[in-house]
Amino acid sequence: MQRLNSVLRQGQKAIVDLGLLTVLRSEIAHELSSNRFQNDQIGDPGDFVVDWDAPESEDVLLRRKCESGEEVAVSALLGPQIYGGEGIFPREVLMKVCVKKPGFNSILQFDCGVCSGTDSGSELHLRGAHYLPSPALLHHSVYRGPLFSTLDDNLQDKLKEYLVAKGIGRGLTDFLLLYLHRKEQNQYVSWLQKLESMLATEV
Repeated sequence: MQRLNSVLRQGQKAIVDLGLLTVLRSEIAHELSSNRFQNDQIGDPGDFVVDWDAPESEDVLLRRKCESGEEVAVSALLGPQIYGGEGIFPREVLMKVCVKKPGFNSILQFDCGVCSGTDSGSELHLRGAHYLPSPALLHHSVYRGPLFSTLDDNLQDKLKEYLVAKGIGRGLTDFLLLYLHRKEQNQYVSWLQKLESMLATEV
């Protein structure tokens, strides 16, 4: 027991000597005062509603039902850092859009990327379009169609127009870009605060 107390005292002294708590508190104060992503307009998701968004998760799921009865689901999370970009958002949004018609098991899946545009809004990039006979095959190795970039330009444009018609427009992509950056920022501050609280009890 004496050895354990000695180790704990040494750990407490190291925290104080290294100034770890001071650095943590400074970082927390900086993040809270900077209001990063807090003053930006969040966009309009239209008829989409947030279906799932756990505080500890990286992703978010939105859904909408079209007047035609089709169901559209959007799963999105932040992708890697964008280097050399001109926009205010440092990371890209990776997005999967699934469209299902009533009475059919098959779905259309679109793989998309969303990044900051040159006019401070978002830009949608369609990277893949897939037909899947069943939702159960979403994560299975089945033929998913040719590379999107190899499709005829006119077909690519029409598929993009189809997505816009299903509600995947500028309002939604603006919303997701800011929403997910805010989510990550809040998670980072929460992590810092938990770390600070844990270390503070040891000093």
